[in-house]
Amino acid sequence: MRFHRPPEALVQELSDAGLDYQELVDHVYRGLQEDLPGHGPKNRVPIDDVDVTSVATIGADDRAEAVFAAREDGVVAGLGVAAMVFHVVMGDDVTVTDRLPDGTRVAAGDVVMRVAGPTRGLLTAERTALNFASHLSGVATATSHWVAALEGTRAQVLDTRKTLPGFRALQKYAVRCGGGVNHRISLSDRAMVKDNHVVAAGGVVPAYEAVRAAYPDLRVEVEVTDLDQLRRLLEVGCTEILLDNMMTETMAEAVRVTDGRATLEASGGLTLERAREVALTGVDFISVGALTHSVKVFDIGMDLQDR
Repeated sequence: MRFHRPPEALVQELSDAGLDYQELVDHVYRGLQEDLPGHGPKNRVPIDDVDVTSVATIGADDRAEAVFAAREDGVVAGLGVAAMVFHVVMGDDVTVTDRLPDGTRVAAGDVVMRVAGPTRGLLTAERTALNFASHLSGVATATSHWVAALEGTRAQVLDTRKTLPGFRALQKYAVRCGGGVNHRISLSDRAMVKDNHVVAAGGVVPAYEAVRAAYPDLRVEVEVTDLDQLRRLLEVGCTEILLDNMMTETMAEAVRVTDGRATLEASGGLTLERAREVALTGVDFISVGALTHSVKVFDIGMDLQDR
């Protein structure tokens, strides 16, 4: 067995979705290498490195169709990545059909994708494909719950950098599939002045002004814990402010004090049950680390069809 390059149309589709192909293929290789350790870019023709159970129980020429189906209600994401796994394992000898677009809302029992090809290959790729699709669908589904809670308000749900190491781009992609908005991707694409920066710089205004002086063209958001800090930042022209761990009443007052002069992001200690209450204060964003750092996987199953 050797690894293959996915079809160009699939590569283009995932690239258009904002995913870097080389980073993505590295993820897929690493996922498959957990089951087939001898595989990968540096060793693509391992000896006796196979799915031993499938080799023992399934004929080399056997072929089958398998159905991916949702086992609960939610929003799917990562199905294109799952399809990529099958193509990496089997190349052009696999057919993927009926794949729903990422971001589709589904009900329990809905077919989300079909794959047909060599039976051994299908079962070899199964777990890696499901791991991607189930996790990313979990992120999308969790995000969709927050989006629903905020419906009718001005607030949008943001993700954070609290992502699995190496999976930030994929998890943030899944947040978009669920209707959420991405916050900064890295430490360099925008500045976020947090409590430790404030302490180190000697206050919120000195910290803000230090960043503006060093990077005048960069967006700067500053975290505040009380209304006095908020007022001081508004006086020096800060236009992006994070309200950290504030009571609902304090956030409502912060919106009144700001009066449209800055965008306000609520963060810290937020729950889905409290989401709408916070949104109704008039904040612009609600950031939720739980979308990515503690999400429950979405249950998707793959079943071979009877001959």
